[in-house]
This record gives sequence, structure tokens and C-alpha cells, in this order.
Amino acid sequence: MLLPAEKELRAVLARFADARIHHDRRPTGRSGRELEDASRTLCVMTGTRSVEEALRAADALLEQLRADRRTAVGTAQPLAA
Repeated sequence: MLLPAEKELRAVLARFADARIHHDRRPTGRSGRELEDASRTLCVMTGTRSVEEALRAADALLEQLRADRRTAVGTAQPLAA
């Protein structure tokens, strides 16, 4: 499975959160479709079948990306003068 870029994953998570809030506050057919679309996109991006699994997978992936970034910063070689 290809891993999504952090920026795109965060954008889809934000889109899902906005859709969830909007639908919870004032459910309409349109808000339901937007939530369904955001949920489907999140599941496809994380390779999961449910929103709950997708959110757990997204959290794990973001944590992995943070750890990779910390490791990369710790092993960066100084530039020669």
C-alpha cells in the first residue's frame, strides 16, 4: 500500500472533521453525502473499511511520520564549510 503524504492525510482528516461537525449540528441530505464522501476518502487513503479503523490508522501513520522526522533530524549531518 502506498502511504499518503502527511499534508494530504491531514487535509482529509480536517475535511472529515468539518463534515462530521456540520452533519451533527444540522443534518441534511447534502451534509450526509459530504460526510459519506469524506469518510470513504479517509478509508481509501488509509486502506481500511470503517471510519473507526481509518482514524486509528491515520493516528498511527501520523505518529510514524513524526518519529521518522525526529530520527531524520537527529541523524542529519552538518554541512561542510
